[in-house]
Amino acid sequence: MHSARTDGPSGLRRVLSVIAVVLAWALHLVVGWFTAASGLVAPLWAIVVLIGLWLAAVLLLVRTARRKPFMTPLVPITNGLLWWGAITAGRAWLGWTP
Repeated sequence: MHSARTDGPSGLRRVLSVIAVVLAWALHLVVGWFTAASGLVAPLWAIVVLIGLWLAAVLLLVRTARRKPFMTPLVPITNGLLWWGAITAGRAWLGWTP
């Protein structure tokens, strides 16, 4: 009979945590693509700031993947929302146009 381990994740939990981390990295790459493509709309200084935020999110994603893998999808979602907010605010208040 199979006994459940109480000192670590079960097999299903481990698989689900790997899926969450892989999904988070895929989403983060998509956000990175949009960040890189922002040069079509935003000025260079804003692109540098957004890329800096994206790179900081990479470090946070690595740290989160090691400690709380189920929380990793929140990192690219938050980074994507920051990107969207920055581009939207730039268009509305700073006159950035494509």
